[in-house]
Parts: sequence; C-alpha cells; structure tokens
Amino acid sequence: MHIMSLPCARHPKIGSSGWPVFFAALLLGVCMQANAQVTGTTQANRPRIGLVLGGGGARGAAHIGVLEVLDRLRVPVDCVAGTSMGALMAGAWVAGRSPSQLAAAMAQADWNDMFQDTPDHREIDFHNKEVMRRFLPGSETGIQAGGAVTPPGVVLGQKIKLFLNGVVHADSGEQLIEKLPIPLSIIATDIGTGERVVYRDGSLTNAMRASMSVPGLIAPLAYRGRKVVDGGLVDNLPVREVRERCGATVVIAIDVGSQPLPADQVTGLLGVTAQMVTLLTEQNVQASRASLTPSDIYIRPDLGDITSADFARHADAAARGRAAAQAHASRLAPLGVDEAQYAQWRLSMSSGPAVAVRIEEVQVVGLKHSDEQLVRRHIEQQPGQPLDTVALNRDLMRAFGDGYYEQMDYSVDRVGSRNVLRVMPVEKSWGPDYFRMGVQLEDNLSQGSSYQLRFGYQKTWLNDRGGELLFTGELGSRTGAAADYYQPLSAGNRLFGAVAASVNRERVDYFYLDQRIAAYRTTRTNLDVAAGIDLPRLGQLRAGWRLTRASNHLDTGLDIFSLAPKRNASGLLLRADMDQFDRLHFPRSGWSMNASWFVAPGADYSREQLDLRAAWPLGEHVLGARLSWTGSERGTLPLQDAARLGGFLNLTGYAAGQFIGDDVAYGHVRLERIIGRLPLGLRGDMRVGVALEAGKLAHPLTVQQSTGWLGSLAVYLGGETPIGPAYVGVGRGSAGATNLYLFIGTP
Repeated sequence: MHIMSLPCARHPKIGSSGWPVFFAALLLGVCMQANAQVTGTTQANRPRIGLVLGGGGARGAAHIGVLEVLDRLRVPVDCVAGTSMGALMAGAWVAGRSPSQLAAAMAQADWNDMFQDTPDHREIDFHNKEVMRRFLPGSETGIQAGGAVTPPGVVLGQKIKLFLNGVVHADSGEQLIEKLPIPLSIIATDIGTGERVVYRDGSLTNAMRASMSVPGLIAPLAYRGRKVVDGGLVDNLPVREVRERCGATVVIAIDVGSQPLPADQVTGLLGVTAQMVTLLTEQNVQASRASLTPSDIYIRPDLGDITSADFARHADAAARGRAAAQAHASRLAPLGVDEAQYAQWRLSMSSGPAVAVRIEEVQVVGLKHSDEQLVRRHIEQQPGQPLDTVALNRDLMRAFGDGYYEQMDYSVDRVGSRNVLRVMPVEKSWGPDYFRMGVQLEDNLSQGSSYQLRFGYQKTWLNDRGGELLFTGELGSRTGAAADYYQPLSAGNRLFGAVAASVNRERVDYFYLDQRIAAYRTTRTNLDVAAGIDLPRLGQLRAGWRLTRASNHLDTGLDIFSLAPKRNASGLLLRADMDQFDRLHFPRSGWSMNASWFVAPGADYSREQLDLRAAWPLGEHVLGARLSWTGSERGTLPLQDAARLGGFLNLTGYAAGQFIGDDVAYGHVRLERIIGRLPLGLRGDMRVGVALEAGKLAHPLTVQQSTGWLGSLAVYLGGETPIGPAYVGVGRGSAGATNLYLFIGTP
C-alpha cells in the first residue's frame, strides 16, 4: 500500500523567524504520525499466520521444500507448531536455521549411524568390547529388586540428541523455547497417561528429542517428571495449537504422514507395530483436517514410495515438498509482504553465524553410582579454550561407549560472566546389574551340528572404583561355568587387576590320515590372576599367573591320549590385545593384534601365539587379511594346548580342528562385496566373499596325509546381524577335501 506524502517531501524553506521553524516542526510531526499510521495499518491488515509442520519420519524432509517456497514468496508467520520430524524442522527453523542450512544438515548426517547408539567400535573401551563379544547385542536386561527390566527402546537416542544440539547450535548456549523470536509449540505424548503434552518453554533440544521418540524404536525421554514419546500418537498435525498460541486466522498445514498399508501388506511384528502407530496417527490427523477452514491452506506433498525410514532420500522428499508448495503459490503469494518488511522479519529470525564460546569451567553432574573421573578421562575440553563441538561429541560418545549410561548430553550455561560446560550423563535406569545371553548354531558337512547357549550375569559398580563381577554359564555342545572379576586400580581405570576362573567340557575331534578316528570329552580348568594397563581406545596389556588342568575322556574311536603324557601346567602368562576394527564382526576397516606368551617351567614347555588381522575399504568392497602363528620355543605343546587348523577361514576346505600340531602358521587374503545393508536401527551389512588360504604345520602331532603347505579356496555369504555374525560357505582344500559351513550367533 502506497500513500502520497508530498507535503512531507516538499516542506517550505525555513528562515530565521520563529514561525517557519514552528511550522516545519509541526509538519514533521504530522508526517511521522502519518508514516506510523501507514505501518500500523499494514500490520493490522495482515492476517495472523500459523505454520503447522506434521510428523512423518524421513518424509518430514519435505518441510524443507515448503519452507523454501514460503521464503521465496516472503510469507512471514506468527507462530509455529511441530510434531516429530516436524518438531525438528520447526525448532531448527525458528532457532534461525535457513532452509538451505537444514538441507545441508540432512545431507551431512549419517542417518544409518544416527540410529546406532554405540560409537565406532574403535572408540569403545577394550574391557567393554570383550563383554560385547561374548553375548548377543541387544540382550542386555537389567536385574533389580522388582525383577527384570528391559531397556526402554531399541535406540536410546544418544546420537540423535547430539545431532539436535548441533542443528540448533546448542554449543553457543542452551536454546530455550520461550526466548525464540516467534512462538513455537512442540507436541509430545505422555506414555503413562496418553495425554497430549505441549512444550512452549524450556529446553528446545529436549522438546525436539521427546517429540521424535517413536514408541518401540526410540526410547522415551524422561523430562519434567514425565516419560514422553512421539507427539504423533495424539496430534500429528497440530492445527488447534497454532490457533490457540497466536490466534492464527490463516493456518498453513503441511501433512507428511504415511497412509495405512493394506491388510495383506502388514507382516511381521515390526510391520504390525508400524501399522498400529500409523492408524493412531491418521485418526488424529483426520480430526485436524476437519478443523481447517476455507481460508486455511492444507498442503500434502506427493511423497510416493518414500517411507518414514528413507532418510537417504531427504533431497527427493524436499523437492516434492517444494513442488507441492509451489502448486499452492496462488494462495500463498497474497500472504506475502514487501521486501523491506520481510527482510526485517527474517532478520529477527536469523541467529547469525555460530560463534565458539570460551569455556571457563567443565562440570560433570548427575551421577549416582559411576565415578566422575571415569567420564572426565574422555573429555579433552580444557578450561580457558573455545569449545570444540566436534571433539566434544566424540568424547561424549567415547564415554557413552563405557556401557554405564543411557544418555550422555551437555549444555553450555552462562553463570555470571563465565561460560560453564556441563556434561550430563544419565546412568542406565535398568542397571547396575545385568543379565545377558548368547546363542550359537553351527553345522558343517564333516562333523555335523552343534549348538551353544550362553548366559551371563554382570554386577557393576561393586565399589567406588568400578569393580565388576561377571558370571557365565554355557549349555550345549560345550558346557561350563566361569567367573571373572575386574577391578580398576587407578583413577580413570588405566590400571586394573583381574581374576578369572573357568571350567568347561567340550567335544574335541582328532584325525589320522584325514580321517576322524577319535572324539574326546575334554574338561579344562583355568585360573588366571593378572594385573594390566588399559591403552585408551587401543587395547590392553596383561601380566599374570595361569594354572591350567586338562583331562580327556574317550567318547568314541581310538584312545590316542593313552599314548600321550597328560600335563597340568602353571606359569607366567603375558598378553597383548589390540583392536582397532570399526565393527565387532565383519569390519570394513581397521586392524587387530592378539599376542600371548605362556611359560610353564614345571611342565617343561612354553606357548607363543600371534594373530594379526586387517581390513581395508574399497568402495563397495572390503579387502581383508589374516596372519597367525602358534608354537613353542621350549618343549612341545601338549595335545590339549596345541594349535589347530581347519574350519571357516582357518583352511575352510577342511574340518574344524582337523590339523593339530606345534609351530603352525596360517594366512589368508579375502575380498568381500557389500550386497545389502540391514534396516534402519540395525548395524551391519550382508556380503559375498571369496578367500584364498594357506597353512602349514611344521610339527604335526598326528599323522596327516598331506604335508607341507596346505591351500584352500572359500566362497561365502554372510554378515553382521542382530543375533551376531551369520554366514554360509563352502571351501575346497588343495588335497581335494570339501566342506560346507553354516553359522549363526556369537563366537
């Protein structure tokens, strides 16, 4: 709207008398009042606009395209409400992130990794890796006075929360909803009462995290005395909220929710759960749509086959959102304002570039059982230095990898004139004692089937140094029991002591001229007492004393042990274990080294062992290698302590343990192609691989048909699954032997 103001522009020339000065001042005042009336009229005539960003998981990236069109058409809004992924977009946008910045954040995020709580395997404490190796991922169950307590979700949301912190620049200071430039409402659901929870103040990132807690997948957030989950259960398209919040007379509602699937496409437990959530969501969305008036604008992008888990297709979703908004441009454009007004509105929304704050103090708050020093050993941020957010996120994930916490968050708070970094670990609500389980199913052509069930009961924080006791029981083809006590001896757990006792019995096959001639039940008892040093994010060094006893009872075949001396042994044991693989099983990159030296003076022998492994990524391929050697510089290894060749990727063409001896060398090189990845929330991939293998026994302890170097070619399909590694493979040995393998479970 333009009003002529010529008298203001062409005022008379002022002379030296008082009258012209008075007239000029009066005219200037009238002009200013007229201009103020023009501005006020313009603002009064503009409708109050409420923007609603609905939930839909990965489909919510479509909001970026809609925001781009609103920005291009210069449409200001007076309040915003968001649910789930819409809460992320709404919170970040109101906090000053532009649509292009939101698109960049989506592109830079590793969404497959985002839904994995564990850090890179290389960052995990070695002691925790050893526990992980023995039990199924996800089998951890808390044991408390009231009974068994399971974790609250498949994903605890650790990386999601750190991502939200980064999107809204929480490293520059805690973002509070009530201090944002325009009113923002974030919708969540109280999982205990089913109530609709609306966050209009408080921590922005906590509200965003709460609204994104998909039931059954992402753990609820304990916040302000409630346990809250995804707001989509009660209000996925919060139209009513913007009418109440800012009296919106025009609502722009963006619906990115999924439609329910036909009944014949709903299969499996996860499919039924997803359908249930979709049905609940669609019911409240229909009610929201029914409340829209002819003056409101409802936009539903055509997202086609983009599912709520297709985060990799964020750019496609944004493009479809842009197209949908553009199709409504004729109705959106009249809501726009002139460039000057929009620039002023946009300036109020902009937070400017992120500026690293200088941290004067680092605090660790909220611990009940854990030692504060255990957290501080990971935090490299120094007082007096600018906050390094990348390093802080890495350090928090390292601390989270210790396995004691369900959340590891931070805030930057202004205390007087000082910036205080508060590290806020939340200990596991289902701890500190845990039940764990492992399972193993194995079958091969030469030796038949075997199975193994493993149970563990772990007690943590037995004392203020973090002592742990792990009881393990095994049933199946191998039976036994073990108790391991681990005691940190220094601040930060660098030095430790360990006592381990175990007894187990298993079937062991022996071969003569490539024929299985005997099967024994071997009972072995070990007692280890050791002290060691933890090498941060690398491994451990140990030195101690081992007592080992073995007895053998013939199951079937020839009693070859009647001709061999039986040895009990005790002596010095030195170990060095390093693990820099990026994954526990089927790694893509990294290396590992295991070396040990056991000398038993009374039994007149020693045992040396070295195992080196490595993996290198080559695009969609992985190149792997292994070298190992076992021998005795003193005496001869007894049968029960000898090295063995045969089995999957240990001369695959031959039976497991077919070759037994002293001074045994083995090596292989393998090439694997990644042919698929597990669904969102599950780590791992599936591969097809081929391996060339070679092995040699310098001093065989049984007579074998083939001497010198033995070769084998293996072809297999396998990968890391929710129940551990799994593979099926076939091997062909240089002597003509062939073997088939099937394995599922924990090693």
